[in-house]
Amino acid sequence: MTNIPAQPTSALRCTAFDGTRRLASGPYAEVAVAVKQRVRDEPDAAILIFDDRSGREIDFDLRGSDRDIAERVARQFAAASEPARSAGRPKLGVVAREVTLLPRHWEWLAAQPGGASAALRRLVETASRAGGDDRAVLRDLQERTYRFMAAMAGNLPGFEEASRALFAGKIAEMETHIATWPADVRAHVLRLFEGDAAPPV
Repeated sequence: MTNIPAQPTSALRCTAFDGTRRLASGPYAEVAVAVKQRVRDEPDAAILIFDDRSGREIDFDLRGSDRDIAERVARQFAAASEPARSAGRPKLGVVAREVTLLPRHWEWLAAQPGGASAALRRLVETASRAGGDDRAVLRDLQERTYRFMAAMAGNLPGFEEASRALFAGKIAEMETHIATWPADVRAHVLRLFEGDAAPPV
């Protein structure tokens, strides 16, 4: 068993396919090593690797030892695995514009913690998130699922119908259209849409 060093990319997960069969799922470095071992055993293997978060195809440099590969992957994708830093107030892009309210509205705002401006920002954020986050999450799930579908199943029967059903939110209908697809491809489509795209290796 290869001793793979701890990876800062552990939060990044992907799934590799050998043809239509799922080869491995898990952290980038582990999957990269599994792919290297498969290619070493079968040089003509048709390998495609997909990021579980975005559904996009990714590629690894498989030169060197398993440890070399793991360390290279860690360096290559380190930035993507780091949580985004919150911007300080000077970088928020605050813009001053006129707001017209009734006197009672100004009185209520003035009594809120942080004053009128802070209260207004909180109100706007709350209103924009109400329902908006759900739509954004759904859109992201649809788009990542479609990216994988297009790459792996674009030529399979029912692809167009399944795609339309996906973006229409008719998932039961989509499942009907993908019923004849290879089992691992079909299962991964559903995992991507359901937000659980990384089964155990």
